[in-house]
Amino acid sequence: MDTTEPPFSQSRFEEIQKEVSAYVKKIGYNPATVPFVPISGWNGDNMLEASANMPWFKGWNIERKGSKLDGKTLLAALDAMEPPSRPMDKALRLPLQDVYKIGGIGTVPVGRVETGVIKPGMVVTFAPVMLTTEVKSVEMHHEALVEAVPGDNVGFNVKNVSVKELRRGYVAGDSKDNPPKATEEFTAQVIVLNHPGQISNGYTPVLDCHTAHIACKFREIKEKCDRRSGKKIEDNPKSIKSGDAAIIELVPSKPMCVETFTDFPPLGRFAVRDMRQTVAVGVIKGVKAKDLSGGKVTKAAEKAQKKK
Repeated sequence: MDTTEPPFSQSRFEEIQKEVSAYVKKIGYNPATVPFVPISGWNGDNMLEASANMPWFKGWNIERKGSKLDGKTLLAALDAMEPPSRPMDKALRLPLQDVYKIGGIGTVPVGRVETGVIKPGMVVTFAPVMLTTEVKSVEMHHEALVEAVPGDNVGFNVKNVSVKELRRGYVAGDSKDNPPKATEEFTAQVIVLNHPGQISNGYTPVLDCHTAHIACKFREIKEKCDRRSGKKIEDNPKSIKSGDAAIIELVPSKPMCVETFTDFPPLGRFAVRDMRQTVAVGVIKGVKAKDLSGGKVTKAAEKAQKKK
């Protein structure tokens, strides 16, 4: 605000607030729940305490769950924010970012817990290879954890598994509680952002979904729909182009593990990459799992399962 013309200009603040409110509304938020605070980071105005330079600013007030909140500073606005809840009550999903072999310890897959909880002693299954083994220990920043929760980036040591059996893009889950499965095919709503030509059946770009990076074939474009409302416009279109939204059946070219967006959001959204750019984005509506019941179960997993 110290660089407006004139400095600390009320009309400039109101102009920006009006413009940003319109944008905030357009992308799906309610402007009434967003605090707007005129500040000068350089001088510290309205950052920690109310500034004398803007007597016209009466403070922000917003509605949150039926109650009114108000304040004059940026700090107060940050304090009024509600932290998002962590999805700990869901089944475990931990997409692997990497797998290391550490001398004296063994095989250590690394990744972020997206949903659920991972603990030492737990028996986990890695999809899509359906490999089951026991977790020896869980570490974050070189400290052993009793349990890791969503948002934690962890390394966990697994027994009787070689580094070659695991790779980036695999997903770890609790073998007893809705374990992840290999995906045979899935249905997704895709929005084409910028593709120079037409996309038709048989198009096989690379999909980036969680940490997996796998080519998937657009087997069938089932219907073209309105990108805002999701209402059907046309059945079985020959092709789709930039700006179109469609329901599409996709088939992965290699073993892959994905979930529906409603069950596990981090594993149910993807970007479509082609020509070194993101050509489309999508959310997964339905998944047909492969039956791979004969996956490898390590001795450690068998022992741990007998104990329990």
